[in-house]
Amino acid sequence: MNARAARLRQQFDDPPQQREAATLGMWIFIATEVLFFGILFAGYVLSRVAQPDAFAAASRHTDFLLGTIETGVLLASSCLAALAVREVQLGGRRVAVWLLAGTAALGISFLLLHGYEYYSEWQEGLVPGFHWNQTGPHERGMQIFFFLYYAITGFHSLHVGVGIGLVSIMAWRTAHGDFDADYHTPLEISVLYWHLVDLVWIFVYPLLYLIGRAP
Repeated sequence: MNARAARLRQQFDDPPQQREAATLGMWIFIATEVLFFGILFAGYVLSRVAQPDAFAAASRHTDFLLGTIETGVLLASSCLAALAVREVQLGGRRVAVWLLAGTAALGISFLLLHGYEYYSEWQEGLVPGFHWNQTGPHERGMQIFFFLYYAITGFHSLHVGVGIGLVSIMAWRTAHGDFDADYHTPLEISVLYWHLVDLVWIFVYPLLYLIGRAP
């Protein structure tokens, strides 16, 4: 049995069918994840419509600089991941390993930056129900904002952590020659998941960091 045949699962007729099934499965999974985030975003939108001034005031307490850096880090990581897939398709396995390692490193950097952001917010007393010292007419609305802030960014960070694990496994498998120009479906769908993580943050960033800073 050749290597290509060994990669084909018995329930599939040929490699293209196996690839299409795996890709479809990942898209279905992504759709379910979008539903989860959609509920949180819907709650955010309804709350913001009800208390726009409180949400604008609360947003000004977020760290705009760190949020912007985190956005750049995730966008750069997504670019590296896409280049890694392209390198494997072209037969550049060694370069692909370094690109995937860079993707994972940027993901870890994102989590570290966001962890520092959480620490700063704790110090400032911006954690509803645990450490809150903000007062004023918008206090209740600000608490709702930060509750949603931690729910959305925490859930997103969980996905980043899972993505780092996936990308690290793909880097290890690439280094050991599991993928080539003809077979790289696991790598491709793992990178597709990583793009989901980045895409969600593209919506999170303006909703949480920019609304109170618009002229």
